[in-house]
Amino acid sequence: MLQPLIRRTNDILRLALSGIFLLIVVTSSLITRYEWETLERSISEIIGVLTPTQSNTVYLIYGVAIFALPFVILIGLIASRQWKLLGAYAAAGLIALLLLSITGNGIAAPRWHFDLSDRLDTVLSQFLDDPRWIAMLAAVLTVSGPWLPARWRHWWWALLLAFVPIHLVVSAVVPARSLLGLAVGWFVGALVVLVVGTPALEVPLDGAVRAMARRGFTVSALAVLRPAGRGPMLLSARRDPGDGDEARAAVVELYGPHQRGGGFLRQFWRKVRLRDSETAPIQPSMRRAVEHRALMAIAVGDLALSNTTPIAVAALERGWTLYAHHPAAGLDLPRCTDTTPVARVWDSLAMLHSQQISHGDLRAKEITVVEGTPMFGGFAHAEYGASEAHLHTDIAQLLITTSDLYGAEDAVAAAITVFGNEAVLAASRRLTKVAMPKRVRDAVSDAGSVMAAARDEVKSQTGADQITTATITRFTRNQIIQMVLLVALVYVAYPFISSVPVFFSELRNANWWWALAGLAVSALKYVGAAAALWACADGLVKFRTLTIMQVANTFAATTTPAGVGGLALSTRFLQKGGLGALRATTAVALQQSVQVLTHITLLVFFSAAAGASADLSQFVPSTTVIYLIAGAALGAVGVFLIVPKLRRWLGSSLRPRLKEVIDDLVVLAREPKRLAVIILGCATTTLGSALALWASIEAFGGDVNFVTVTIVTMVGGTLASAAPTPGGVGAVEAALIGGLAAFGVSAAVAVPAVLLYRILTCWLPVFLGWPIMRWLTRKQMI
Repeated sequence: MLQPLIRRTNDILRLALSGIFLLIVVTSSLITRYEWETLERSISEIIGVLTPTQSNTVYLIYGVAIFALPFVILIGLIASRQWKLLGAYAAAGLIALLLLSITGNGIAAPRWHFDLSDRLDTVLSQFLDDPRWIAMLAAVLTVSGPWLPARWRHWWWALLLAFVPIHLVVSAVVPARSLLGLAVGWFVGALVVLVVGTPALEVPLDGAVRAMARRGFTVSALAVLRPAGRGPMLLSARRDPGDGDEARAAVVELYGPHQRGGGFLRQFWRKVRLRDSETAPIQPSMRRAVEHRALMAIAVGDLALSNTTPIAVAALERGWTLYAHHPAAGLDLPRCTDTTPVARVWDSLAMLHSQQISHGDLRAKEITVVEGTPMFGGFAHAEYGASEAHLHTDIAQLLITTSDLYGAEDAVAAAITVFGNEAVLAASRRLTKVAMPKRVRDAVSDAGSVMAAARDEVKSQTGADQITTATITRFTRNQIIQMVLLVALVYVAYPFISSVPVFFSELRNANWWWALAGLAVSALKYVGAAAALWACADGLVKFRTLTIMQVANTFAATTTPAGVGGLALSTRFLQKGGLGALRATTAVALQQSVQVLTHITLLVFFSAAAGASADLSQFVPSTTVIYLIAGAALGAVGVFLIVPKLRRWLGSSLRPRLKEVIDDLVVLAREPKRLAVIILGCATTTLGSALALWASIEAFGGDVNFVTVTIVTMVGGTLASAAPTPGGVGAVEAALIGGLAAFGVSAAVAVPAVLLYRILTCWLPVFLGWPIMRWLTRKQMI
């Protein structure tokens, strides 16, 4: 009957808070240990107004109290006959003592006293100053506190925490160490409480029986229908046969304090995540939440649409809350689909909405049929004076439920007959995974196909061209990902931010004509990429919009690792342009394949050209490194050939894809004009970047030939594709600056030139790419 560990919300929160407190104390002690000691000495000197005799007297009295405290707690447990708690009491105390006794030489008592001759030096003071004793006290207080009277617990915690001011006034021990003991003890006690439990886990069944008796329902028997867990404890109650002819049975729901904590956390998360129009006011009290549910049952009962009536709502001992009601009348809707028309179900919902009442949980099990009239139960998510958003959510939920039971065509037709085209069309915008609660989606066999069928049927019967998804959240998953990536970009780019002052000081002396030339030639990248993709797509999309899309592609590629966002955006653009999903994916894969081949060919060509006029030895790894790389490659090939799963993956997944790319290249080789356009476009992409870097170097007075710059640019581009950071931020800058330095370009020229190049080819297109991507979205191009 007790709740499992993973559902004890209050105990989990206590453990989490104690862990955070312990982490803060340990971290602050390690980082600012000297400052702590200096501060504590200064405070002790300022407020230490007691004479040595007075200090020793206070110290002695407090020491006696602290020394006696665990024994008083133990006597209190024995007096209250908490026999099963004695083991937890002893375990918490011993664990806390041992944790602070472990040193590099084994188990020993730490020595943290200052060398002062006028302090009280007794065995009792050693207990008072030893943080292990404080840890043990905090642990046993945490474990036993919930089982003892609140007044005792409050006084004992106040006595324990008094060690901080008393230590500052009269003690020679560092209070920071006692804080460590307090943190360790609280954490150990919270962990033991989670395992052992608290009195809140004891179900007050006697209080529930008395509360129902006060409402005229004398319970003669109770049976557990469902133990406590994610939801309330569910019991069936039978009344005394001599109490008249009223209903004999009742359903008893008992909500523990853990449901209250978990319920509040779920409400708070919904409030943070969803917009105000989508959420109800937060009810941190479980009693208020249960009262709301009972009152909604009464309100719906006045419309003769509630299949249950409340019996009693009461607050019980140890934080439990009672909600007793009569069992749901009638038969479940799935058992009455043959005899109950779907229009009757929608008529019942329309009657609720006429009184501005939303149900919020229109699963099939919450709808029963009583003498041909569909009625509702549950009401945990019902709202009186509901907003338009709640009413539309009701319609969307009932669309899913009735489409699953009656079919999408009949369900949508009945909904339109009752609510009209506009309301159903507006509600159908919520037929998405995000807008539809998980409990409703799990109640149908295949929620995805049911929602898709309902949306298609709404479009068919209302004549709508498309149904725009409703935005119900304050933020989307994509926005969170973009925020994380933005933080990662700033973190990775931080080392180069220190070069910004130097960059701006050098910028005043730069040749702006060369900078403008670099900006102009950097545009060749987008024209070349657009031309290559246009030829790969057989010219089925407009070249102009494809070129504009390449700027947005820069934003998508930079904000995602390895540029996967750019590939996804290109595929989506081609799909919106009329290509099928397979054809669009093939076109993008073909362009990337030719781009890689062209890049390698240009790298070999320019390396050979640069070899005659420049020293490339700094780019050639040593023989040992080459052997290691070759050995690792051969080892990887051997692993793939030996391991059966990897070998099957090579044969079933990788091989067909490679064969498809090779077949596309063979077909492309038979079309010289198209092949020439793709190769020229890919080459223009690479050479445009090289020209932009060369112009940036010339803008700062550098003197390096174009062949050398091309080699450095292609090496930087290779690192950008391999680096895990978005857009290769950090890796590209370091590679370009290092490559230019290897060819004799001074740091005074290389650093500002590379920063200017990255502004022209990366950061400026990123800032322009966001509004362009939004424009493409509005134009339904992506």
